[in-house]
Amino acid sequence: MKTDIQIAQEARMEPIVRIAEKLSIPEEELELYGKYKAKISDTALEQAGNRPKGKLVLVTAVNPTPAGEGKTTTSVGLGQAFGKLGKQAVVVLREPSLGPCFGLKGGAAGGGYAQALPMEDLNLHFTGDFHAITAANNLLAAILDNHIHQGNALHIDPARVVWKRCLDMNDRVLRNIVVGLGSRSDGVVREDHFVITVASEIMAVLCLAEDMEDLKERLSRMVVAYTYTGEVVTAGELEAVGAMAALLRDALKPNLIQTLEHTPVLVHGGPFANIAHGCNSVRATKAALHLADYVITEAGFGADLGAEKFFDIKCRMAGLSVDAVVLVATVRALKYNGGVPKEALGEENKKALSVGIVNLEKHIENLQKYGVPVIVTLNSFVTDTDEEIAFVRAFCEERGCEFALSQVWEKGGEGGVRLAERVLHTLETKESRFCPLYDVTLPVPEKIEIIAKEIYGAKDVSYTGNAEKQIRMLEEQGYGDLPVCMAKTPYSLSDDPALLGRPEDFTVTVREVYVSAGAGFLVVLTGSVMTMPGLPKYPAANRIDVDASGQITGLF
Repeated sequence: MKTDIQIAQEARMEPIVRIAEKLSIPEEELELYGKYKAKISDTALEQAGNRPKGKLVLVTAVNPTPAGEGKTTTSVGLGQAFGKLGKQAVVVLREPSLGPCFGLKGGAAGGGYAQALPMEDLNLHFTGDFHAITAANNLLAAILDNHIHQGNALHIDPARVVWKRCLDMNDRVLRNIVVGLGSRSDGVVREDHFVITVASEIMAVLCLAEDMEDLKERLSRMVVAYTYTGEVVTAGELEAVGAMAALLRDALKPNLIQTLEHTPVLVHGGPFANIAHGCNSVRATKAALHLADYVITEAGFGADLGAEKFFDIKCRMAGLSVDAVVLVATVRALKYNGGVPKEALGEENKKALSVGIVNLEKHIENLQKYGVPVIVTLNSFVTDTDEEIAFVRAFCEERGCEFALSQVWEKGGEGGVRLAERVLHTLETKESRFCPLYDVTLPVPEKIEIIAKEIYGAKDVSYTGNAEKQIRMLEEQGYGDLPVCMAKTPYSLSDDPALLGRPEDFTVTVREVYVSAGAGFLVVLTGSVMTMPGLPKYPAANRIDVDASGQITGLF
């Protein structure tokens, strides 16, 4: 059986200018990064806004398991399947982070015969967007520390610097560091921290900005520190905005690539969904809606994280409305939630399936709370039995969901035709009455508790003393009317990764709350979630290599 990278390397790609033609983007409006990648110019994005608006389909999933669910594979395959049916579609994805690519998860280009190409480029440096975000983030950190060293005219309290440095790599030893050691000329000694680039507020700002003017306004609002008297200090006050915007100029433009079957793919931005808002850029999504009749996009991790934030943060801020949701599940994932160990997931076990399917049930209920039609797709594995598939189908249909088996990993677009037909049927026959889950004017604890109880199924929410103090301070500073971005483990509906299935009678613990004023939301850290991941004992990086001809192996 061929690996994903072998399939990708054997594929015949179309020149990116031909892919752009499918979206009526002329070659002169492309900024080429070689033969198969391009950025779309601001002029093309503005012109696209005058065209009719297409339908928006969100792809989400059950809670991820070690067996893998195939959300990106499904998104890519669904886009290819629309092409098989003669429909004009575009897939809109996030850019992969180097951290998980070299860590445990691997890349994020899809899999099998439903991949975005060029796969190696996408999973590695791509067009340099993440490097630009990292540079802008760390430039701000350098300007801040230099301001303190050079007289501290803003009276910044070194003990209350909240802006962190970042790196797009899983590196646990950088979570908590000390800077300024050495002589007096080496700066002020203070504790500092690193986050992974995808958790940087600049990543969120870039993904939520409408244009350069909006980007600069958001950068200016970012809170970097507090004074000795507790006043907010922003990036604007440090006069860092212009230089950061210059670094981000090209990164603000969406990237165009293609699938194995030459379906256009816009890839832009990549905030994690467990520690950030988990969606590709507003610019890419809005552009896609005017470039094609059908837009297939995805949100990170399970629906409890990615979809919730797509609805309550991205859609709210950007004025977007979702027309239908595809919820990805696998028989293997549901059996895992039913207590079956990873090594036994290929064996038929209808009892475990009936126990673990409650995880899927909760996600269906959650999505329906937003007023959107739901199509459940079962990502097919060769070990699935007819009885197991029939059980899941009946379960979904009893709950008012369309259902389709997906075989896109094995068959590409042809394997997703049944799913595409169900999506089209839903779009034609069911009206979306999309609305966010909560009112942003509610008190901060009430917004947190609505998500914890309605989406996670928690019995209660507890707050550390520090979190309670932070909430009071943020409300006093005028940030109380912002939506909340929950940082939580993706592996469970709860904040405890060990609680599988559909946990009940649990309490979510909020340990920290801070403002991302530029992004426009409050970040709520729960449980033990980390904003700088670490590498596993045997990282994926150990298997990656490149031969004398420059061919990469081991990437997945």
